[in-house]
Amino acid sequence: MGSIAISANRHLDEYARFKVPVWSDSLVDYPGPLAGMLSGLEHAQSDWLLTVPCDSPLFPLDLAERLSARAAADHSLVAFAAAPETDASGQRTLRTHPVFCLVHRDLRSSLAAYLASGSHRVMHWLMAQPHSQVAFDQPGDDPLAFSNTNTREDLQRLELELTARPTR
Repeated sequence: MGSIAISANRHLDEYARFKVPVWSDSLVDYPGPLAGMLSGLEHAQSDWLLTVPCDSPLFPLDLAERLSARAAADHSLVAFAAAPETDASGQRTLRTHPVFCLVHRDLRSSLAAYLASGSHRVMHWLMAQPHSQVAFDQPGDDPLAFSNTNTREDLQRLELELTARPTR
């Protein structure tokens, strides 16, 4: 079993209250999610690093298991989530959620070089690696699992959606 850590560059004292390691980016200017992944890979004690954004409280509890199984089956070094979404025209498509990912520590040098080149696009880097995309579109998968809650209004909207669900 792995351990939990928080990637943060602000409010470090507040996060420290959770009694888990808090890792700041090793790069200056905090260049985004990939810098947090790099920090995780620099600190990780295991072969794999699972990343989950803090603004998605309903992520699947079997996320690590499903990403790991697919990475093993595909012999890939990174696996990331995708979930169904209905676009403006009513078409249902799979939308990638690249920061819900499992990254092998062997990619640390690749990620460091990518960031050192000045690039920061998560999907661009992921797609350049031996990767797997894992669809969370099976019966029983929660359609709200990857919902973002960046504001108090987002959280209230999510809570309303949850309470409006039929009871099972």
